[in-house]
Amino acid sequence: MALVEARQLTKVFRRPDKPPGLAGALRHLATRRYVEKVAVDHVDLSIEAGEAVAYVGPNGAGKSTTVKLLSGILQPTSGEVRIGGLVPQDDRMAVAHRIGVLFGQRTQLWWDLPVADSLAVLRDLYGVDEGTYRKRLKRFDEVLGLDDLMAVTGRKLSLGQRMRADLAAALVHGPEVVYLDEPTIGLDLSVKDRVREFFRELRDEGTTVMLTSHDLADIEGFCRRLVIIDEGRIVFDGDLEAVKDEFARDRILHVHTETRVDPDRVRAVLPGAVVAAGESPLWHSIRFDRFAITAGQAVAAVTGIAAVVDFRIDEPGIEDVIRRVYSGELRLAAETDAETDSEPDVEGSGEPDAVVTAP
Repeated sequence: MALVEARQLTKVFRRPDKPPGLAGALRHLATRRYVEKVAVDHVDLSIEAGEAVAYVGPNGAGKSTTVKLLSGILQPTSGEVRIGGLVPQDDRMAVAHRIGVLFGQRTQLWWDLPVADSLAVLRDLYGVDEGTYRKRLKRFDEVLGLDDLMAVTGRKLSLGQRMRADLAAALVHGPEVVYLDEPTIGLDLSVKDRVREFFRELRDEGTTVMLTSHDLADIEGFCRRLVIIDEGRIVFDGDLEAVKDEFARDRILHVHTETRVDPDRVRAVLPGAVVAAGESPLWHSIRFDRFAITAGQAVAAVTGIAAVVDFRIDEPGIEDVIRRVYSGELRLAAETDAETDSEPDVEGSGEPDAVVTAP
């Protein structure tokens, strides 16, 4: 049985339908009209223990809402969620000990407490023994440079500092499932590299990780499975490398030659290649299918036409596929016939939880 399971998971938010201003608010009190917005639409998702899954989509696609449903923060409108056989909305205490959640836009630190005190409170809440706690803090300090932040209160942390402390807070109890929602937002480049390496260690140690991120460098080299959600629906679920092999086949050779190169001569020796002008008259860009032509063959072909001064090769990345999906250029799966409205700003809305509890 999968460790994380969602079946026909759906979340509909109800928002007041009213004009702006005091007059609109008074009219709403009389009419009580609401508009329903579908944030997550019949999502089926199954994650095995030890998997690292990238869960991506454009803004407002339903990523953060899905994570909140899977962690028990939100109550689904319909469908079901199970974490190790437990329903997070019903078995909140048991599930809380098994999962860790990091939201890039929210913190679980106490604003008026130093980071050390916030982590100590979480240690006591989760019942982590002192020896294990110290061992984990030492590891967090090696990766995140946490020691310098321990005496700083939550409200005085910069975004990058808060993310480092929040990551430690999400992992302090050693969860077996970790949801990471934009985990590297605000981090500088050196810390990002260490954090990404830490994520790989977590995966290799058997921790199940679900990662949402707009920084696709977080995903490549870490996640082996890609799930794409758009307008609340999963439009693709499959192997990340297979997606790259199928939809990101092109390499681009940027080559600087001593003399101008006739594009027709290049196309004659490299069938199927697309030749374009480069940064200057002596730079040329040659796009070719990496499964039909090797990089060595491409360079050798140009060398046979003109003396090569310099060159570089752009490798395809998963960002090429994601960008095309977001822009509507590429469909990875057929759309269903049912029509639905998307939630335009679930990820960035200030208080999505409050919508659930409002009358």
